[in-house]
Amino acid sequence: MWLHEETGDLLIQSYRATAAEVKDCKEVGSVPGHSTDVPDNETIIRLPAAMLDYLPARREGDRGGEAEHAAPSA
Repeated sequence: MWLHEETGDLLIQSYRATAAEVKDCKEVGSVPGHSTDVPDNETIIRLPAAMLDYLPARREGDRGGEAEHAAPSA
């Protein structure tokens, strides 16, 4: 997992979800107002549960895209 210093985006290397998992994701849905379609420039990845310990904690008042909190590399 890497933190893009300029955008604050997390780049995650992990397993690509199977076709069955993608189908399940589409059935469950997404955040309100967001399509369940996966555009050609995106994919759904599987993040092993053990990797959750490496995700930075979201703090009250944080907004996405801010690079002030670095994530540990994995």
